[in-house]
Amino acid sequence: MKRPGKTRQTREAPPRAAVSRRAVVLFGVQALAMGGLAWRMRRLQIDEGELFRTLAEENRISVRLIPPARGEIFDIQGRPLAVNRQNYRVVMVREQAGDVERVLDRLGLVIPISDAERERALRDLAQRSPFVPVTVAEHLDWQAFALVNANAPALPGVAPDVGLTRLYPDAEAFSHVIGHVGPVNQADLDAENRNPLLLQPGFLIGKNGVERLMETELRGRAGARRVEVSAGGRIMREIGRDEPTAGADVRLTIDRDLQRFAMERMAGQSAATVVMDCETGDLRCLASAPGFDPNKFVTGVSHTVWNALLEDEYRPLANKTVSGQYPPGSTFKMVVALAALERGLLRHNETVFCNGGTNLGSHRFHCWKRGGHGHMNLRSGIQESCDVYFYEVARRVGVDAISDMARRLGLGVRHDLPLTAIRDGLMPTRDWKRARHGEGWQMGDTFNVGIGQGYTLATPLQLAVMTARLATGRAVAPRLIAEIGGAPAPIEDAPPLGLRAADIAAVQDAMDAAVNERGGTALRSRIHDDANRMAGKTGTSQVRRITMAERARGVLRNDQLPWNRRNHALFVAYAPAHAPRYALATIVEHGGGGSSAAAPVARDIMMAALYGPEPPLAAFPPAERETIRQQREAAPAAQDRPSGGRDRA
Repeated sequence: MKRPGKTRQTREAPPRAAVSRRAVVLFGVQALAMGGLAWRMRRLQIDEGELFRTLAEENRISVRLIPPARGEIFDIQGRPLAVNRQNYRVVMVREQAGDVERVLDRLGLVIPISDAERERALRDLAQRSPFVPVTVAEHLDWQAFALVNANAPALPGVAPDVGLTRLYPDAEAFSHVIGHVGPVNQADLDAENRNPLLLQPGFLIGKNGVERLMETELRGRAGARRVEVSAGGRIMREIGRDEPTAGADVRLTIDRDLQRFAMERMAGQSAATVVMDCETGDLRCLASAPGFDPNKFVTGVSHTVWNALLEDEYRPLANKTVSGQYPPGSTFKMVVALAALERGLLRHNETVFCNGGTNLGSHRFHCWKRGGHGHMNLRSGIQESCDVYFYEVARRVGVDAISDMARRLGLGVRHDLPLTAIRDGLMPTRDWKRARHGEGWQMGDTFNVGIGQGYTLATPLQLAVMTARLATGRAVAPRLIAEIGGAPAPIEDAPPLGLRAADIAAVQDAMDAAVNERGGTALRSRIHDDANRMAGKTGTSQVRRITMAERARGVLRNDQLPWNRRNHALFVAYAPAHAPRYALATIVEHGGGGSSAAAPVARDIMMAALYGPEPPLAAFPPAERETIRQQREAAPAAQDRPSGGRDRA
């Protein structure tokens, strides 16, 4: 039976709608977009995949430079003059340290840390990335370094480290020759177009002397290491390494023992000495006193030390051997004589009468000997250093011929050496004065040049070259570098000067008489050994003009004047006289007379070159032998200075 109620109705489905035009357009746009995306993915993955893989790799891999070890410098015997030594230091990583100031306080209880070191460390730690090590203290002695190692567990972020630094074992003795290295400054960066190697922390660069002029050879070539870094730049691991190439070692022609002796002999004076091998031109000694300690400049010299060096009237920063320019005084008289002899304007035995001076117009040019020397020839004129004789010789030959001869003998010309601040000296001519001063040359100027005064200037190096050429008759050239990287440096040929042998021999004979015969100005400083007898010439160069009023009062003694107004003392020599081996030039600034101040110093240095550190007593004047014997007996045995670095206070 069916229930009454609603009857079920069957609903019919609506008819399927046709695809509209809008849907077709939308589908087409979607298909186009998908196609473009697929094409771009294909291009990125296939066509440009290698490029992006390379860029990604470069983002992940970083190349870090490895500074090379600096080449070392040695003397002619292979003894060290500039070396690398271990630098015991302490570094800190900020992110590992946490409270930086607290850790520094703890570290200060272990090793002394100055206020300047602390301030610098805090500044560097704040400026650099938190995971980059920063040097807190360096140049520690072994005891301090060991203390840091022992206390490392209580010093978070602190790590002992060992690097390399420069050490100059002989300090002051070679300060002007070798120079020193120092931290890179902005001028160094600009000069090398911001070379990335110079930006390495703690990198040192040559500042003067051989260290600077041979920077390219000594520096070497940087290496590189490839490391994987995180997104923040922290090194994760090392992937590869190219080792650096150490700089080339350099061997100088200088003899360490002779250089040391010369500096000790000139101690307490403002002086310079050059010793040169007459055969090869090798410079055995380039000593400028006083010196300075180049080790203080390695990490940056303090203002106090720098100002003290600048204010010292003895000029310890100046390399007087090549930058000091002085009137050569009577050491120039051989040049004047040879200029006249070559032109036939003077005969060897021709005499000139000296009565103590020469009149030129209303002016009188004095001889150093008030009463005069009497009749003088070439030999006696050089032997006794008669000024009047050389006034006359200079008058005959003229300044241009004198300057020409001076240049042939090595004066007034630049001798290229790997040293800074080399000066050219000055050999004046008529044209030079007209161009420089706008006035003509006067006969009085010629008289002054004739005795090595007036405009004439020479360096000790030039005077040593002149002496070597007088001794040999050849154009010997100075040489400082003996070997670079194990390869010998070439020795230049020394051609003849083109002077007549008789003229050279006459000058040499006169120089021998000046040292070894009665009346010679350097007789008191002769070497009492005929096998090594010395030939030479004294010189005294005025630093001020003596007025007629002073001459009338007799105020001529140097010890009556302030130090900086006294005359310079000079001496040039070679030995042995019969077979020259070494040539020498010495100047003592404001020392007074060449015979009293410069010749004794030069004699002792020459004997050290010839005999070694202890010449035989027989080589000294008899009056000095007993004193020297007692000094040697009282002196402790000589020992080399230690080559270790300075300890921290």
